[in-house]
Amino acid sequence: MLDVTLLGTGGMVPLPGRFLTSLMARWGGKAVLVDCGEGTQVAIRAAGLGFKHIGALCLTHFHADHIAGLPGLLLSIGNAGRTEPLKIIGPRYVGQVVDCLRVIAPQLPFAVEYLEIEGDNSAFALGDLTISAQLVEHRIPCYAYRLDLRRQPKFDVDKARRLNIPVEYWSVLQKGEPVALNGRKIAPSAVLGEPRRGIRLCYATDLRPADSLVEFVRRADLFICEGMYGDPGMLEKAMGYRHCLFSEAAEMAKRAEARELWLTHFSPSMPTPEDYHGVAAAIFPNVFVGKKDATLRFMD
Repeated sequence: MLDVTLLGTGGMVPLPGRFLTSLMARWGGKAVLVDCGEGTQVAIRAAGLGFKHIGALCLTHFHADHIAGLPGLLLSIGNAGRTEPLKIIGPRYVGQVVDCLRVIAPQLPFAVEYLEIEGDNSAFALGDLTISAQLVEHRIPCYAYRLDLRRQPKFDVDKARRLNIPVEYWSVLQKGEPVALNGRKIAPSAVLGEPRRGIRLCYATDLRPADSLVEFVRRADLFICEGMYGDPGMLEKAMGYRHCLFSEAAEMAKRAEARELWLTHFSPSMPTPEDYHGVAAAIFPNVFVGKKDATLRFMD
């Protein structure tokens, strides 16, 4: 199960009821945060989520609307009782940038590990989750992220019962670990079905459309993409500032054969982005316009 929460949908500056860009993905008692705009702490609390299990933070780039919430967030994670190291992934110099912000949050009960993205793309392992980064076209170095979660094959209850395996061993086998029972060594393959396709979540913001991004997003279960402007007449401005229209995000989702598209990172000049839902839906029907407050969905 991958649990996805869109914490903030605003770009540039926050609006009443619209926090700046941030996303939380949770699975198996772990969590990853992508970006940390102003108001992220409040959005996490409003969504009823916690701080302690955030094990990694992925930063797309170093514009303030994507990182200004970091000092307070780090303090909240510490106050929640986290002592395990926190990974922060980002473009080159991520350590220097975050250390500057940490001047007002210098003492934390956990270590911070900085992982720099090298070149146009990189990949990082976080348990059964792989975090990949892909360079996109923006005014400064900026990266899209892809989260690929491996899934164990389904547990076959009938097989387990035929083998007289007690229920308390089922979860161990489901995790892919063998068990010893009455002198027998039972391998997970004895009770697990066929391999299952993993879950793919892609997040991209502050960008212009590109073939490389379409390939990066290929067959995503959920593609979360910026829609800075809904009005097709804003194309020239979008191109000038290296941002994306609703229609352009929808076209990329269509080409990438994504299952679902969420739009986010709206211009403050667009207070009701849902008015332009039809513009995107005409190209890619399975589209959701991020709302002003936190939005929670589940994917299995």
